[in-house]
Amino acid sequence: MTDFKNRLGALADKIKNEQPATPIQEVIPVKTGKVETEGESRFNNWIPRSLKKKIKAYAVENDISLKDITIEALEEYLKNRTRSLNP
Repeated sequence: MTDFKNRLGALADKIKNEQPATPIQEVIPVKTGKVETEGESRFNNWIPRSLKKKIKAYAVENDISLKDITIEALEEYLKNRTRSLNP
C-alpha cells in the first residue's frame, strides 16, 4: 500500500510541475460562393441519409458549404425546369 501511495504522490507531483501540451487547432472558415444580396429564409426538408452523406463528402472535397450546394442545385433545377416547360 505504501508503494502505491508513493507512486500516486509522484504522479501528482509530475502533473503539478508539467505544463499541459494543449494541441492548437487551426480554424479555416468555409468559403461561400455567393454574396447574399437579399433576405434569407429557413428551408428544411428530409432527404435519404445516403444522399446527405454524399453531399457532405462532396462539400468537404470541394471546399464548399452545404448551403451553397443546395442553392446551386435548386437554381439549376428551376432553370432546367423552366427551359423544358418553355421550349
